[in-house]
Amino acid sequence: MNRRAGLAGNAYFVEPKGGKGPGVLLLHGWWGLTDFFRGVAHRLADEGYSVLAPDLHGGLTADTPDEAEEILADADVNEVAALVLSSVHTLRALSRSNADSVAVIGFSMGASWAFWLAARAPQAVRAVVGFYGAQSLALDDSAEETAFLGHFAEHDELVSPDEVAELLAHLRLLGRPTTFHRYPGTAHWFFEADRPPAYDPEAATLAWDRTIAFLRERMPEPTAPGSPADA
Repeated sequence: MNRRAGLAGNAYFVEPKGGKGPGVLLLHGWWGLTDFFRGVAHRLADEGYSVLAPDLHGGLTADTPDEAEEILADADVNEVAALVLSSVHTLRALSRSNADSVAVIGFSMGASWAFWLAARAPQAVRAVVGFYGAQSLALDDSAEETAFLGHFAEHDELVSPDEVAELLAHLRLLGRPTTFHRYPGTAHWFFEADRPPAYDPEAATLAWDRTIAFLRERMPEPTAPGSPADA
């Protein structure tokens, strides 16, 4: 287990060179705010978005599932929830979204938080992208325009087909614009290049292209390519 400098509440912020773009909240997986997820933030900024990636582990990162589970066992869920909620308001101030809503992209654990956030702050979230993560939702009929995109592995020991089917059915029952994709032959973490042998380059490329197309459809026009800054 590795510790980076910083305390809970720190975040990584990246914005386009052309100025503020539409806001995207990036929620990392249970590995912590690693270089991989910082790289995803840069890729999104290159597409014209202002990206805020809060550090949900308070500076801790994990190299193995056992280490990640240890971090989660020690975490204060209420503190993490408060950080996720406050990050939305911070991002709206930093991005072109201002009083408007933002998009949320989450990976595994972060995907669960992304779906949770859509239920807790529906007026602040315009679009949700979840990578191989699910959550039991208590969504109501507010923010009916919030759209959902899900990327799921065919063989996943952490997220069952029943969980995915239940989430999809719930969202469609509420009339939310929802598209879920399942990627043949893949396993959990298939998008993450630093997680061999789960990483699947072809599936990852397809999932990324679908994500950018989804953001283009659901968010305001992005600006120019980005450059990094710490928040």
